[in-house]
Amino acid sequence: MSPVLGQLNKPSRSRYHLATQFITDTPLPADTKRPLTLRDVSEASGVSEMTVSRVLRNRGDVSDATRTRVLAAAKELGYVPNKIAGALASNRVNLIAVIIPSLSNMVFPEVLTGINQVLEDTELQPVVGVTDYLPEKEEKVLYEMLSWRPSGVIIAGLEHTEAARAMLNAADIPVVEIMDTDGKPVDAMVGISHRRAGREMAQAILKAGYRHIGFMGTKMPLDLRARKRFEGFTEVLGKNGVEIEDRAFYSGGSALAKGREMTAAMLERSPDLDFLYYSNDLIGAGGLLYLIEQGIDIPGRIGLAGFNGVELLQGLPRKLATMDACRLEIGRKAAEIVAKRLEDPEAEIETRITLTPTISYGDTLKRR
Repeated sequence: MSPVLGQLNKPSRSRYHLATQFITDTPLPADTKRPLTLRDVSEASGVSEMTVSRVLRNRGDVSDATRTRVLAAAKELGYVPNKIAGALASNRVNLIAVIIPSLSNMVFPEVLTGINQVLEDTELQPVVGVTDYLPEKEEKVLYEMLSWRPSGVIIAGLEHTEAARAMLNAADIPVVEIMDTDGKPVDAMVGISHRRAGREMAQAILKAGYRHIGFMGTKMPLDLRARKRFEGFTEVLGKNGVEIEDRAFYSGGSALAKGREMTAAMLERSPDLDFLYYSNDLIGAGGLLYLIEQGIDIPGRIGLAGFNGVELLQGLPRKLATMDACRLEIGRKAAEIVAKRLEDPEAEIETRITLTPTISYGDTLKRR
């Protein structure tokens, strides 16, 4: 007996158990290796293939009893509809292409969480492509994803190759560029102004009285958002007669370990530095751990700050000064734009959203 049939005498109000009450003793197909078809569900449920199709597409006038019987049979068989056939007629599948630079960077999983929170209540499913911060790889990933005719695209950044931008323009679907609003989008954009974020951090550092500043960054030639923060940061310093006295960049390896190494090397080169600004929290955390080990007064002798507001680092011995990048909200807003545009293409919705990050002073940046 089917394990589902064994539940027939157990009362339940759940949709699943209600459905199982209508499972028949129709045997499953002998050849379980071949793809299941509508006919298999039709034979198992005792209704026509047309009715099965209507139930699975949630179309047409079908009684609740019949609908329940078909759904139960499909579940028992493990049947999954072939949506490619439907996509051939509509020229679209219910997939949203989400293209991001990295999965190892702790920033992007939170963005994906925001996207998923919105799309889980729809028929849309996010599918992720990773570019490794490489424009030519982004172009390739975008080409492959668009070839499957998704219903929308959510893509990190505003800078793309000419070919990638042409594909986005020609796709004729909602396109939302995320994480950055310092530029002109193809269609819609949701993010923060990274130049403004850099400027505001510089103002807070100067207001606290620090003047001898070192900078440590990662992937600066490729991570355009980090570069924009650096530009905004140095712009404010320059207007106040202050220059960055030392800087270091790296790519690859453990961010925590690199943060420790770069901090040690920078302070050996430039012992008079009184503030260290890191392009992200992870290398900043490595620097913080090094300074604590050395018994250096933080934030009196040296202050330091990162960027991103990574929650995982809340367990450090000292709370690192940082700036929240609004990651979860960026993901949610982007998915909402796509979902609303698909639901009603004529609806008037905001498509250029700049969120406002806030500085967290923590234990490493003096307040004045």
